Amino acid sequence: MSQLIFITGGGAGIGAAIAEAAVARGHRVALFDRDGDRVAALAARLGPAASAHAGDVCDEARIEAVLDSLDAAPDAVMNNAGIVQFAPLLDIAADDFRRIMEIDLNGAFVVARASARRMIARGSGSIVNVTSIGGIAVSPGTNAYAPAKGGLAALTRLMALEWGPLGLRVNALAPGMIDGGVSEPIYRDKKVRAARAGAVPLRRLGRLEDVAGAALFLASEAAAYVNGQELVVDGGLTGSLMAQIPRSL
Repeated sequence: MSQLIFITGGGAGIGAAIAEAAVARGHRVALFDRDGDRVAALAARLGPAASAHAGDVCDEARIEAVLDSLDAAPDAVMNNAGIVQFAPLLDIAADDFRRIMEIDLNGAFVVARASARRMIARGSGSIVNVTSIGGIAVSPGTNAYAPAKGGLAALTRLMALEWGPLGLRVNALAPGMIDGGVSEPIYRDKKVRAARAGAVPLRRLGRLEDVAGAALFLASEAAAYVNGQELVVDGGLTGSLMAQIPRSL
């Protein structure tokens, strides 16, 4: 069944990959991104099934206006917009910490609530909040990103509890080490790339299409009884701690 999918951070990376996969499967997409030129170019490439909308996920009035401009309430929302800034906790400016939390956590709340109100009026809908394994197994230097993504996972469970009885499903999707998106600069170093791929039980980095497929599964009827869950797409990395520790058999 064709869906109308609202995708934040839809101009590049994971958001763009979800949009491309969705259109390929016959869905329509409304792409929202703070970079208006970038999202417009992607929508033009995807054709009439895609529309482009520029704005900030923290701007509640803008989110409301864009949702009102659509011809129907979204069938699914991909809450994907987010930023990361690498710095130790002792060094990051408090304003930068707040800005990351504002976009990655509060922005997701603003989008989800505005969308949920419209979906509840119809009686159905699915929200997928893109978290990260960085909120499950924290990594030094990720400062606000880790608590923001961990908080988004908890917010997902709360949304699922409150909105499930109203006809909505809310789940989280936690990508691991993905070759693209905000992690792209990390993998320009060939040694870092090889070391990271070697640490994954599947012995490769994740691809953007790996995440897109999982996201569309959560939004589909195939996941009709999945609610309040965090689907980890990391090739088995977060469960591989004991494999990293030497032992004698």
